[in-house]
Amino acid sequence: MTVDTARDTATASRAADQLPLTITEAGTALRSGAITAVALTQAVQARADVLDPILGCYITRTNESALAAAATADAELAAGLDRGPLHGIPLGIKDIIATNEAPTTAQSLILDPQFGQQGDAVVVRRLRAAGAVITGKATTMEYAIGAPDSSKGFPTPRNPYNLEHWTGGSSSGTGNGVAAGMFLGGLGTDTGGSVRMPAAWCGISGMKQTFGRVPKSGCVPLGMSLDHIGPMTRSARDCAAMLAVMAGHDNSDACSVDRPVDDYLAALTGDVTGLRVGVDLSFLDRTECDPDVAAMMRAAVDVFADAGALIVPVALPLYEELSFANRVTSNSESSTYHRPDLKARWSDYGKPTRMAIGRGMLIAAADYVQAQRVRRVGVRAAAEMFADVDLVLTPTCLSAAPNVEGLDFFGLFSSLLMSYWNAIGHPAMSIPMGLTSAGLPVGLQLGGRPFEEATIFRAADAFQLHTDHHLQESPLVLDLLG
Repeated sequence: MTVDTARDTATASRAADQLPLTITEAGTALRSGAITAVALTQAVQARADVLDPILGCYITRTNESALAAAATADAELAAGLDRGPLHGIPLGIKDIIATNEAPTTAQSLILDPQFGQQGDAVVVRRLRAAGAVITGKATTMEYAIGAPDSSKGFPTPRNPYNLEHWTGGSSSGTGNGVAAGMFLGGLGTDTGGSVRMPAAWCGISGMKQTFGRVPKSGCVPLGMSLDHIGPMTRSARDCAAMLAVMAGHDNSDACSVDRPVDDYLAALTGDVTGLRVGVDLSFLDRTECDPDVAAMMRAAVDVFADAGALIVPVALPLYEELSFANRVTSNSESSTYHRPDLKARWSDYGKPTRMAIGRGMLIAAADYVQAQRVRRVGVRAAAEMFADVDLVLTPTCLSAAPNVEGLDFFGLFSSLLMSYWNAIGHPAMSIPMGLTSAGLPVGLQLGGRPFEEATIFRAADAFQLHTDHHLQESPLVLDLLG
């Protein structure tokens, strides 16, 4: 099936089942009376009935409480109470983030059930206050680390474009859930790319905001100085709407930054005239880079140039050093958190997880301290780069999703370009930039200055006004839906 045929089929499918593709589209339909929140929730649940057993999106579905929340949203909207763009919108939550109505497992046999009994995480509480409908808990890699592992009885998430391929991780279920229309947006987490990798490989948009911009209380930690909770949606505009609700200081998180939240939606002018867009094309020369990715990256740069942006060649400073510092930091901090359980319950962890965490046991304190010094130097180097540009473009990953069977997770690192931004705490976003010749999605990554998410959203939204990659629906999903 060609892309044009897939687009036509997707349009017909949406018209037939009246299921909006984006949060923005759904909000318009809800307020016009074209659809109700209950009908919208029933529609995504019906999709999940068919697709979830195949794609491995959910750990737990919360159908009854979701329908009750949707009915409340309908009643509030009918009474003139409008809580904003997320009112009545079905969202999925990665299963390392606590929620009231479902357990939190971190897709592991290890996590104490009491963790999930603390009630809603701060971000979930904020989403509910904005009228969102929580549909359930989405799959992850165990403790948000490692590779897919079916040995402990949890679902193996599959790519919505090809079942033989991976979704990316660790926010796997949120990625394929949004891409397949099982919910319209959701929460992922990102310590070294776990929002942006599945966003790229599932053909959706995902934001890792500035470190400290969103409180992470109620989320199982991986790397305490690197972790983020970020929005995952079809479009950059939808991500902006979610982050506007999620962002802001909370005393429960010592890393939370007390700083006013920008009006992200107001920043979406569609105009990038004069915006200084740094482009690092050096990654395209690497042997790991798929020629399709290189071609799409150059085409994406042309989109920005044609829209009036100023293209400035750059090289990400200390790229290798900061990427390695991120791995040292993540491995060290995760092994510190898991050390007691790893010693007492080694075999209860899945093999990929215990091998990933176990690496941290081999890192000396001096190595960890040195990694933090590298990170501080990297922050200064990035500031010098951003004196000349407003944002930086690279591919999110240098290739499309690999086969899920026999996956060499550690062998993927050289083709993943996300952890640089975690190491320095800057915001970075992945948006779709097309399909490879094999029909698999890949992503464009936009990195920016600290707390300038609005600039990234502005550029990403403008790109999506000039392209329709984010509106493509998987031919496989459409076929599975009949």
